[in-house]
Amino acid sequence: MERPDFFTLKNGDKAKLPFTDQEYKRRLDNLRTLMSKDNIDMIILTSMHNIAYYTGFIYCSFGRPYGCVVTANKISTISANIDASQPWRRSHCDNVIFTDWKRDNFLKAIVSIIGRDEPPKNIGIENDHVTLDVKEKLTSIFTFSVFSDVSNNLMQLRMIKSAEEIVIIKDGARIADLGGVEILKNIKVGESELEIAIAGRDKMEREIAKTYPDAEYMDTWVWFQSGLNTDGAHNPKTNRQLKSGDILSLNTFPMISGYYTALERTLFVDEIDDASLKAWEANVKVHKRGLELIKPGVKCSAICHELNELFAELGYLHYRTFGYGHSFGVLSHFYGREAGLELREDIDTVLEENMVVSMEPMIMIPEGKPGAGGYREHDILIIGKNKVENITKFPFGPEHNIVKS
Repeated sequence: MERPDFFTLKNGDKAKLPFTDQEYKRRLDNLRTLMSKDNIDMIILTSMHNIAYYTGFIYCSFGRPYGCVVTANKISTISANIDASQPWRRSHCDNVIFTDWKRDNFLKAIVSIIGRDEPPKNIGIENDHVTLDVKEKLTSIFTFSVFSDVSNNLMQLRMIKSAEEIVIIKDGARIADLGGVEILKNIKVGESELEIAIAGRDKMEREIAKTYPDAEYMDTWVWFQSGLNTDGAHNPKTNRQLKSGDILSLNTFPMISGYYTALERTLFVDEIDDASLKAWEANVKVHKRGLELIKPGVKCSAICHELNELFAELGYLHYRTFGYGHSFGVLSHFYGREAGLELREDIDTVLEENMVVSMEPMIMIPEGKPGAGGYREHDILIIGKNKVENITKFPFGPEHNIVKS
């Protein structure tokens, strides 16, 4: 029996995707405008975030390549046979399935989408994602094509959010707050980071399902850290049990159709010593000033420089650990990053309408020093034409978050 290298399968009906047909068309039109401007005949997307952004499909790689081919008149996802027709149902476009029977059937599927069309002279790829192996194979197939990197241009397009994206981001911020409230209810001496995190995650997943009953549910998570484990913003939760006087870091991350939002707060159990209170109040002061500085027309780097000066005045600049904020959109701890919209010293992007950024200062005082631990607050702000909206409502600071167990 001859088994195919690739095929199409429309099993069932198209699913309801997180955005309207008009929204996906808007994105694709913007992409094709970029292609025309840069004289690109075809783009081969390989990253989870860009494939999700243009098609709605979030792939599960498990070591297999996935892609999306975009030309002036075609768009199709390329997925592995192990997923059957789910990628077609979850793609706002066509889909080609490649099989595992022979090596490099993924590449044959790419060629099949072009069919009898004129071979592309210029091909755009994501240099920040495509592997060396795949790139070598692509160049061996498209021997007369010139390859160029489109990753930065695609990032620039994603940095400006549509009205539909902002709806999902606002829902995410609301659900993150609900997760925070649920965590607060479960904080007590003797309870573990793990069990407290489970309560917050379950609350958020159920609320996502209630708000988006037609979605897929994956990747929502909580990092709930205590004591020494608060020193890193991305430290996994452990089975450590809470003690009176512990510093805590509450971090909720509801994921809605690939869209990331977050709530992050410093808390203490029962009581706080003077050195810890001083450090916390310093970080809160910087956080409040940062919220004031975020406005349309301001450079990311300018915000960073002013907050650095404030931290220096307060005596904590040497304890600062990372940038003051970042963009939101199709990203998670597995994929995506809009590095051109981060509040760092080396980013001169000017904030403009429909950008979405966080304010999240953090300092970390090493173990053995007075006030040891990691202090971090995090709010999400939507840049309007003449104003800024803070969509995070969970309170911050010592007057709210010293939790009596």
